[in-house]
Amino acid sequence: MTFTPPPAFEPRIVFENVSKTFRRNRVLDGISLEILKGERIALVGSNGAGKTTLIRCLLGEYTYDGTVSVGGLDPRANRSVVLARVGFVPQIPPPLKMPVGELVSFAASVCHSDPKEMVRVIEELGLDFGRIRRLPFVKLSGGMKQKTLIGIALGRPSDILIMDEPAANLDPEARHIFFHQLAERKDDSVMVITSHRLDEVAALVNRVVEMDMGRVVLDDRVADSVDMTSRMSCDLKLVRADEAFARTIGEWGFEGAGTRWSGMVNGPDRLRFMCMLSRYTGLIAGLEMVEGKEVAPCAPEI
Repeated sequence: MTFTPPPAFEPRIVFENVSKTFRRNRVLDGISLEILKGERIALVGSNGAGKTTLIRCLLGEYTYDGTVSVGGLDPRANRSVVLARVGFVPQIPPPLKMPVGELVSFAASVCHSDPKEMVRVIEELGLDFGRIRRLPFVKLSGGMKQKTLIGIALGRPSDILIMDEPAANLDPEARHIFFHQLAERKDDSVMVITSHRLDEVAALVNRVVEMDMGRVVLDDRVADSVDMTSRMSCDLKLVRADEAFARTIGEWGFEGAGTRWSGMVNGPDRLRFMCMLSRYTGLIAGLEMVEGKEVAPCAPEI
């Protein structure tokens, strides 16, 4: 079967004096932003800052005061056209009861895409699609849902990617593959990545927009020097063994025991990793990180 993707448009998002009120509560207060091709935006702010409402206006889900333009089109008046070229990964997966295979087929039909490409990305992220295709989406684990939604968003022709805490439930290897996928698109698309913590997304972006109380309080360019596909080997030595640290470092895929641990850290996760280690500063006796060097697991202590 031949799949004809919807017409591409210039990746450009414009908000002009956008405001939104819910029951007399002003959630967005005169937002004006322009986001151009090649820009990767970290949209950050605490819960209630207005990030999700702004995204829903961009997706044409809400009415609002002011003007929103996506690729030169009004996202409400031209919603099907706009959404066909926008890949969206929500923070909270929808409670869909349909089987995973049916969900992928439906998503592909909406954006006139080849479902095999979505399946390819889903499997690259570490899921056995053949095993889960008949399972209800709502029955999947959090990580499996996230991988499925990322596969649907990235396995289609999209000029704009909107991602809400996209890697929150991914294991380290899946994060590495996800970062590779983003790196392939970084120069030709617009990316908006929302988070309540800048350290989660800092290395993925080249611009930071911070919101508070429905307003933009910071809009700044940031250094774009991290290789999104890089990895670093890491050797850790502790002053003493600690069970809480062992559980935490195990979640990062590190191996070892007692006071010696080693593993790989994705380049874009460097700041996030260091923030995690900062909670155990008193335990760290030694730390070595080398970019691009594979390490052998530490031998258990005798």
